Amino acid sequence: MLPNSQELWFLPLGGTGEIGMNLNLYGHSQQFIMVDCGASFQSPLDMADEHNPKAKRYDVVMPDASFIEARKDNLCAIVLTHAHEDHIGAVTEIWPNLRCPIYASAFTAEVLRRKFYQQGIYEDLPIVEVLPNMQLDIGPFTVKWLDITHSLPEPQALLIDTPLGSIFHTADWKIDYDPVIGNAFDKHKFSRLADQNILAMVCDSTNAVKEGFSTSEKACEQGLGEIISKAKGRVLVTCFASNIARLITLVRIANMTNRYVALFGRSLENMVSVARRCGIWPEDAKLTHRRHIGYLPRHEVLIIATGSQGEPRAALSRMAQNAYRDCDLDEGDTVIFSSIVIPGNEAPISKVVNLLKDRNIDVYQSETCEQTIHASGHPNREDLKQMYRWVKPAIAIPVHGEAEHMQANANAAREAGVAKQMLGFNGDLFILKPTRQIKRKFVKTGRVAIENR
Repeated sequence: MLPNSQELWFLPLGGTGEIGMNLNLYGHSQQFIMVDCGASFQSPLDMADEHNPKAKRYDVVMPDASFIEARKDNLCAIVLTHAHEDHIGAVTEIWPNLRCPIYASAFTAEVLRRKFYQQGIYEDLPIVEVLPNMQLDIGPFTVKWLDITHSLPEPQALLIDTPLGSIFHTADWKIDYDPVIGNAFDKHKFSRLADQNILAMVCDSTNAVKEGFSTSEKACEQGLGEIISKAKGRVLVTCFASNIARLITLVRIANMTNRYVALFGRSLENMVSVARRCGIWPEDAKLTHRRHIGYLPRHEVLIIATGSQGEPRAALSRMAQNAYRDCDLDEGDTVIFSSIVIPGNEAPISKVVNLLKDRNIDVYQSETCEQTIHASGHPNREDLKQMYRWVKPAIAIPVHGEAEHMQANANAAREAGVAKQMLGFNGDLFILKPTRQIKRKFVKTGRVAIENR
């Protein structure tokens, strides 16, 4: 069950047929590299129960990595594309068994080091920090990191080259020419890939069912600014902690509307600390300590809080129950969900929203708001078609999505002129060379509750 020198494999163990828990293996000449190793939260162990509200859910789950753990001597490295939990959340769990090098950007590496520290792993970790456009030989693979746009700092796509052909692994991405932080999307970088005769493009499918192009991160500034400038009382905005660009936008809006900004939630504080350490957080983006914010006039307060997915222990949930020690919310205050509802979180979010509305607090959610208050980090249908036209791969392999999303991705690839689409699920072996085929259920896969491993 190892690829020989004439074979090139793609083997997803997580994230293909589901959104989250991405774990991908590329195999050639008896060696593998692992691309990402993610976790998911409040999820069932059976993927079929993902949308079943009665299914038992576990705090943290990860893909079953038994296949590669049994072949750890054949694993060259873990290569991380970015710092979202569904791409790095299980690294601290699996690495002690693998002991292989880890390649990541500076921001991702710093997030990961802190996760190891929190797990009580203090040893000198073999983390290799990489830069955009860096190219390194890792076993029989040559990996090049390509700066791309997403919804957090330093996301990277990968060009994985072998003697048998090249694979373009997009990871999570979108076309964003004004991303607030980081480099703007460079279409020329990706159109030049067409000259390299890309064998396969392994591509994010999360928003493939959405028409048009994705929304730029910059567009949130106007929508959020309009609501915040009209608010009379306190404003609380909840968003994903890793979206440093959104946090910077909110601080700028606060400056323009004469409000003080405080962070409520450890993950927010940690991510801002990482951004500061990596030189990403602007020096003029001033924050007020959360202990001070409760003493200020309501119209001078802007709180950024964790809890956008209704997590019961997060800051927003506790404030909705009037149980947060540093500040209360009152009638006439405003809460903005600058986020999407991740499938499976509808009930806990609805519970928080109802608690807020029962107290006559104004609530804005991105799904129903007239203004743009959230921008997804994933490609819509037209983003996908444009990327396929630029790269011109021989094969499209949709990943990072449920069956509906991956089929929509495959359809977009076909419309963009990609002749071959290969659709599969976790555990299916995609053989790209010497002949193209899929061996269904080649590896037994599943989900593991991390606290029970």
